Amino acid sequence: MRPVIYQLFVRHFSNFTEGGQPGGTREQNGCGTFAAVNEAALSALARMGVTHLWLTGVLRHATQSAFPGVPADPACVVKGLAGSPYAVTDYFDVAPELAEEPAARLEEFRALLQRVRKYGMVPLIDFIPNHVSRCYASTVRPELSFGCGDDTGCFFSRDNAFFYLAPHHSDTRLQLPEGEFEPERGRGRVTGNNAATWTPSPYDWYETVKLNYGADYRYGPAAADALPREFTPAQMVPRTWKLMDEVLAWWQEMGVGGFRCDMAHMVPMPFWHWALANARMRDESVYFMAEAYNDHMKLTERDAHAELLTAGFNAVYDSASYRALKELYEGSAWANDLDSQNRAEAILTHRGVRYLENHDEPRLAAPAHWGGKGEAAARALLVAQFATTCSPVLFYNGQEVGERADGPGGYGGDNGRTSIFDYTTLPRLQHWTNGGRYDGALLTPEEASLRDFCTAFLPLMQHPALSKGGFYGLNWANNETPDYGRAEGESTSGHFLYAFLRHNRKARSTVLAVCNFSTTATFSTHIHIPEDASSWAGKKAEACIFRNLLEPTAPELHITRAQLSAPGLPVILPPGGALLLEWT
Repeated sequence: MRPVIYQLFVRHFSNFTEGGQPGGTREQNGCGTFAAVNEAALSALARMGVTHLWLTGVLRHATQSAFPGVPADPACVVKGLAGSPYAVTDYFDVAPELAEEPAARLEEFRALLQRVRKYGMVPLIDFIPNHVSRCYASTVRPELSFGCGDDTGCFFSRDNAFFYLAPHHSDTRLQLPEGEFEPERGRGRVTGNNAATWTPSPYDWYETVKLNYGADYRYGPAAADALPREFTPAQMVPRTWKLMDEVLAWWQEMGVGGFRCDMAHMVPMPFWHWALANARMRDESVYFMAEAYNDHMKLTERDAHAELLTAGFNAVYDSASYRALKELYEGSAWANDLDSQNRAEAILTHRGVRYLENHDEPRLAAPAHWGGKGEAAARALLVAQFATTCSPVLFYNGQEVGERADGPGGYGGDNGRTSIFDYTTLPRLQHWTNGGRYDGALLTPEEASLRDFCTAFLPLMQHPALSKGGFYGLNWANNETPDYGRAEGESTSGHFLYAFLRHNRKARSTVLAVCNFSTTATFSTHIHIPEDASSWAGKKAEACIFRNLLEPTAPELHITRAQLSAPGLPVILPPGGALLLEWT
């Protein structure tokens, strides 16, 4: 089964409070709960084709909100009032703010996991291996807290949990952007983004501290050369490895079916070989998805994506395909340029997680991003990103109704993203969630139309041609077709139109896709499908039938193979439109 992963940020998704104010409290702006992600919600997501549900922000993290038995954390180590869900304070606990009864939060979360499984979806949570909150202290498993017994007098020691700053005088102060953090006076620690300083900047991950996996990150990839490998006995690995294995085992036992691993390239690769092997001995089906980038912080000399896949990850973020699509609207790219991301030789063609939105990226419909055209081009972009490969699909809550990141902000600012630091809302998604009914009764016609498209499109990811088929780009064969996506004054086609075939030989299944990236022009054109393409798709019959998969009631198109080659299949694409045609 091709994974279709829906990122459900619990704090936002099941928050039914309307309005709110910038920087508002939980009481003012509301907050989603585990219980409010009810059976109606899960049933609708399953019908939309979701196979894996990434429950985001569920681990207990630093926050300025207080709950019975869980005091608020110091404001200087919390970004926003709600706090970053990536500044974890207890890996063995969940956020009390997401529970109806904070004291019963683990039981409420376990019940949610069971509901997710009931509807045939695999529940995923975040695994954040690179860093923890400066306030980390496990109350659920205190014997497994990081830092206990560390030698704080040295920068690096193999079995230390953290990296400690010098000098180590009792009066040396850790000055954070929002003030001094008293608990680290005299024993400061390196930030999550490797800033070894007593005065981290606002742009550093200053609220977090980097974890030590037995390799001194200052020496780059070479630091990991002496680390153990996957079949090493547990007593021989660095202490942080064993603690993290306990974390994974804890959530696996509770019913979690997989993990989205944050900034996986910043952790030594030998750890991943060892940890994933251990996790699969407990559950061979456990799913691991890596967020990773080939930046200066990677701990491998190889391509980080390739190394993580070798270590056992099911899939890795494919940021290159995302950037290629953004270049259509924020750069000078043409549709013709997309083939390089979709050919079989591309390393992430089938195991790169494809997305148009997630919590780190701006909303597609945010007016200041995607050239202000993302909302109008949403259908074409969805087909171009998700129908071109067999890769896992990542879909962010609210994307299906065109969320614009216009809920109340605060620390997150006005950056086109739904703030992960604040108590905020998803105003357009609330038209669908409708106070917990999840019936779409309040959707506008435009919102309902986009959601209907997504509900028809995402289940097609299991179509044989789209889930396991090969890719054949058709733009090269249509560069001379005058009305094939040209702007005025252009002599070459393929600026705005993108066409390709997907074919599964075993299933003898073929799909033709066509996307119009223009948000103003309708193109009435012909798609030239050369004889080589017909042969590649195993088509031998003279008569060809094309059936619209997105609109099953639309009339079938009948054409001969000779006509496919010249003049081509006649199509009409409105601005931002897309077609998926099954070829029989």
